[in-house]
Amino acid sequence: MSHVPPPLYVALAEAVPDLHVHCVDPWCLIGSAAALLAGADTGVADVDVLASPADAGRLEEAWASRRERGHAPAAADCFRSRFARYRFPGLPVEVMGGLELFADGAWRPVRPGRLMLVGVDGLAVPVPAVAEQVRLLEGFGRDKDLRRAAALRSLLPLPAGERAGVMGGGLP
Repeated sequence: MSHVPPPLYVALAEAVPDLHVHCVDPWCLIGSAAALLAGADTGVADVDVLASPADAGRLEEAWASRRERGHAPAAADCFRSRFARYRFPGLPVEVMGGLELFADGAWRPVRPGRLMLVGVDGLAVPVPAVAEQVRLLEGFGRDKDLRRAAALRSLLPLPAGERAGVMGGGLP
């Protein structure tokens, strides 16, 4: 895992315990925070949480005093969810309940696939596995997502056939 910048550390230290308490369904981080926690060299401007619509509602109640009213998510023509942005020390936390992506003329649910737990000072933080993050980010298709996907792809092991080429060829 890369070094966790102090603003991200502070936000996670306060938000993650609440997420474990209030979320009944599986949840995970996605976006830049998830990419960094998986080892990618990337900046982080906020913490994106993928949750169920029901858990997004529970968080709306639990974090009502933190909610940034009137904040509209970017790329609303491509994404829809039960969205809310919350003020936390360090970085804002954005919750997307039931996130969907508009692709090929239809709305499709964003499914994180296989998750892994990343330890941050004793906190278990679920993020999609590296290959799943690459798939998600490439599916989102925005420039910033494609840059993160490329950074994550560099962390994946090379297929056996490509390893032989990198090492100067295969068997004679």
